[in-house]
Amino acid sequence: MKLTVNEDKSAVGRPWERVFLGFTFTRRGREKRRKVSDDVITQFKNRVRKITRRTRGRTMQTVIDELAVYLRGWKGYYGFAQVKSPIQDLEKWVRKLRCYHLKQWGRSGYRQLCKRGVSVRLAWNTAKSAHGPWRLSRSPGLAQALPRQYFLSLGLPDLVER
Repeated sequence: MKLTVNEDKSAVGRPWERVFLGFTFTRRGREKRRKVSDDVITQFKNRVRKITRRTRGRTMQTVIDELAVYLRGWKGYYGFAQVKSPIQDLEKWVRKLRCYHLKQWGRSGYRQLCKRGVSVRLAWNTAKSAHGPWRLSRSPGLAQALPRQYFLSLGLPDLVER
């Protein structure tokens, strides 16, 4: 057929040493399992960062709608990976949308947290913390005020079915 072989993409090696269409394989004893490659995870995080950039001036619903399209497509392609722990980590990483909410609340963060059922002390510690919004997105106060169910109700899909 007179095809030329691309030397950069072609190689002979063990499956767990190679990446094929975004997947690599792990070996645990005699069992071999599909896993999403590290490069794909990095690309995922970069894309989510781009979509959720706080300086874009978008409403939360607009951001979630755009993110939902990307997540559904990503899950459709990479969702059949057998090693679920990296995908579960990405699921938690997407919940950093709490950071977006916190920045949109601005100075009324304390009142918003109290309104959502967070105790006065925890709301005060969260709202007046010296840490930035990215780090605070993992805080117990924001996790209580904006739980996983809240984002599901806005239309954000799960990467890992429970």
